[in-house]
Amino acid sequence: MSGAIIESMSTKKLILMGFCILGFQLLSIMVGAFIAPTPTTAIRYLATKCINGHRTRGWLMPWGSNRCHQIRSFDEPLAKTLDANDIVFAVHIPLPDKEMSPLFQYMLAVLQFDIAFKMINQIEDGVSITIEASLAYRDDLMSEWTTKFHSVEQRPLRCIFAVPKTYENEGRFYHCEPISLMELGTMAHKYFLINIRLPVNDTVNVGIGEIKDIHIVSIHQNGGFTKVWITMKTVFCPWIFVAIVWYWQRIHLMARSPVLLEKAIFALGISMMFLNVPVEWLSLGCEWTWMLLFEDVQQGIFYSTLFCFWIIFCGEHLMDQSQRNQLSVYWWQISLVLFGSSILLIFDLSERGMHLNNPFHSVWASEIGTNLAITFIVMAGICVCLYFLSLCSMVRCVFRNIEGKLQHFSAIPEARRLRYKGVIFRFKFLMLATLSCAAMTVIFFILNQVSEGHLHTGDYTLQVHSAFLTGVYGMWNLYVFSIMFLYAPSHKHRSKRSGETENQRTQLMSGEQGPTEIYRIAGKVAEE
Repeated sequence: MSGAIIESMSTKKLILMGFCILGFQLLSIMVGAFIAPTPTTAIRYLATKCINGHRTRGWLMPWGSNRCHQIRSFDEPLAKTLDANDIVFAVHIPLPDKEMSPLFQYMLAVLQFDIAFKMINQIEDGVSITIEASLAYRDDLMSEWTTKFHSVEQRPLRCIFAVPKTYENEGRFYHCEPISLMELGTMAHKYFLINIRLPVNDTVNVGIGEIKDIHIVSIHQNGGFTKVWITMKTVFCPWIFVAIVWYWQRIHLMARSPVLLEKAIFALGISMMFLNVPVEWLSLGCEWTWMLLFEDVQQGIFYSTLFCFWIIFCGEHLMDQSQRNQLSVYWWQISLVLFGSSILLIFDLSERGMHLNNPFHSVWASEIGTNLAITFIVMAGICVCLYFLSLCSMVRCVFRNIEGKLQHFSAIPEARRLRYKGVIFRFKFLMLATLSCAAMTVIFFILNQVSEGHLHTGDYTLQVHSAFLTGVYGMWNLYVFSIMFLYAPSHKHRSKRSGETENQRTQLMSGEQGPTEIYRIAGKVAEE
């Protein structure tokens, strides 16, 4: 009877494979730490205050030969003769003598207002600011600007004044929360121009204080990190593809039909390969605004499949023989995973899906949208917590079930008993490695949020954020590869040991065929 490679491979080869996996894991971390730059770059721009007295629809440039008629401060005599509707804030991205690249992948723009305190013009509680924003692009400095998007948006203005509101403190600035302006899912053009106007009338932009300046912070992915990321995906994609084909061929060589666990492993490999597909190569030459949404879908499918696999992986080593190999047995755990994934997908479609037609849209712009977004995130978090509680409970039951099976070993020959103990040890090690990978992913994610992004050590700069991203990505590829390799059917056949009767084997195995011996001996008999 043939078993899985995890059972038939010698201990020496397993240890060698473990060291190779560990070496590749360290290599993926070092690539992010020492080769890749920080994943993103943030550049701060001070918007130029252009005068548009005729209020035309033309594009106003902050610098260059065609720069607009501008003022430096609202305290200038000329500014006092202007109406607020005559002012357009202009920002050119990138800075002079620079250009954007498709390697930047995406761009986020965040607004930061400098608002001075005035006793007669204070910021009202719960006020919203209306922004008329336009975006244009061109690919050389001599061509005309092409309009890309135009929208009128409202954003909540949340500011605090840290000192007493007295005449002595007039002129001090409020501390205002940054405001999301837009999100572009592609960097297919070299130059971008943003024009912002704050329309004012009796009901619009009233009670927003005295705005002195507007800053725009542009955030985009670094080109060097994109090269490293695409290279890793290009390397891992064919590797996982070959592993999937090899694994499924081994499965079909068996006389029996694949069991649920083997199908789950195959599905996990397919989802990993889907995540690895380096579509970013094509996006470098195409204006695909849906790339961010597509990447989120890729990750969502992989993690949903991974969570379902863990449930099936534990459950199939726990279920009674009458309940095994039935996906319906796990209906509530899988429903929980799919429900949480659906919530996050709906949230993503309401945000990045809308950005396909209007990059200035934000689900956080209104009170209702904010409450819905928070509700979706909280519900998804509750689903994740319930999932992990269920998973931990199943792992505990699996280990307890295996310990209960140890009492059967006294009835079989010594050589066979030692073999089963070795198989159980390998299974436990794989289970603990699985849980450790999941735990380390969560821990590193939390540490990454509070870190400064990089640590300086000697003559080198250690990029913690990049190392986290490349390390986790490499870890999941190595994990999926290891599962497919170790649970693939072995070509070795084990003959019956002398002195072991068929009745003893039947009592121990509970009579069901499966991918591994631990799979067969861990299942509880229905009478138990």
